[in-house]
Amino acid sequence: MDVLKGLPEATLLSDPEDLEAYLRDESHVRGTAPLAVVKPRGPAALRELVRLAKAEGFGLVPRGAGTGKAGGCLPTARTVVVDFSQWPGEIAVSPQDLCLYAPASAPLRDVKAAAEAHGLFYPPDPNSWESCALGGTLATNAGGPNACKYGMTRHWVLAVDVLLEDGEIHRFGISSVKANAGPALGQLFIGSEGIFGFIVGATLRLAPLPREHTTLLLPVKRWSDLLDLPGRLCGAGFLPSAFEFFDPAVLAELRAHGPEAARRLPGEALAILEFDERGCRSDAFLEGLLDLLGPVSEGLEVATDERQRQDIWAVRRMTSVFLKERHPKKVSEDIVVPRSRLREFFEGLERLGCPAVTYGHLGDGNLHVNLLAAGETEPGLLDTQLMGLFRLAVSLGGTLSGEHGIGLAKREAFLALGDPAHIQTLRSLKQALDPQGIFNPGKVI
Repeated sequence: MDVLKGLPEATLLSDPEDLEAYLRDESHVRGTAPLAVVKPRGPAALRELVRLAKAEGFGLVPRGAGTGKAGGCLPTARTVVVDFSQWPGEIAVSPQDLCLYAPASAPLRDVKAAAEAHGLFYPPDPNSWESCALGGTLATNAGGPNACKYGMTRHWVLAVDVLLEDGEIHRFGISSVKANAGPALGQLFIGSEGIFGFIVGATLRLAPLPREHTTLLLPVKRWSDLLDLPGRLCGAGFLPSAFEFFDPAVLAELRAHGPEAARRLPGEALAILEFDERGCRSDAFLEGLLDLLGPVSEGLEVATDERQRQDIWAVRRMTSVFLKERHPKKVSEDIVVPRSRLREFFEGLERLGCPAVTYGHLGDGNLHVNLLAAGETEPGLLDTQLMGLFRLAVSLGGTLSGEHGIGLAKREAFLALGDPAHIQTLRSLKQALDPQGIFNPGKVI
């Protein structure tokens, strides 16, 4: 694209072979060939990009590491991909303020490591935490197992630096937990998938690093015994830092085709529970937990050291990758239902007759429902199955996405099932912040 050739502080890609890599993320959807890809290295590039987008009538699509699962970073018609992998900046930790600053390009693994080097903790831990970029986690409000106790990414953001439609970068928020000078506008951009503006950096809240962990592998003889457990634990004052699960169908896949460690997994269904509060390794804590679990605790295994803990988590971390490699055309959804209605959800899923395997974050009701045969399913039937799944979650007081976002993959369902007032409010904000519609067009709304 000729108008981009003189772009300052940027790398420009326009060869079709180079652009091909930008048509996919980790979702099941595919983007449209972009006009070009720009890798900005400074604010001058962004300023000129915004000016050209408004003058020439093309859109701008943000991209981090491309690990998203909803097509939010994929190009649509007449767009330029803005790849933030070369965006400058260093991670700077302030132990006194219990926060750190990082550019959008920083790998999440480096953000977490920088905090830990100071004895501090940044909790968000999506499954892609070793490969994703911070900017993508902010744009999608990423979650992960730790959200069970610590909440989503948005709970840990103090301030954001955002490119707006005037071409300038503006900061929303300060480096403190107390900031009450009007509504917290910075939160508007967390989870917005770039439709209002592009996050280029953020100040993140930190917590003291947990010093103790108790990690338990809990096989159950009856799958249904797991479904009331999250609510029972929380009601009794036990809040796990993670509560993950595998349903019988996922376990069958892992045992039949997974790595050696997965083939030895016990139980009809299986849970991983982890606690990180002070005293969680004490006999008194474990005795109280076992009393609550009762007969369900038969077969319980407790990790006795860090190696065993990491071995337990390794199987959970590889599950998504394993299923993707074995069923490359599968569709993975991440619906949410309240803890108290988990049993109703699985009863409803059975009534739908939807062929699915399920695993994920049972402790906060965020369930990864995988339709393994999606690639061989007639598109109309697949759409019916997905809409039935989404309607079921919404009918139980949940939602159609817990951590992956809407992007391209769920846009139609979001518009069909969302509260009309919610949709209209989002569109009004979009019009106010991006009147020419240059930021990530065709996504979410």
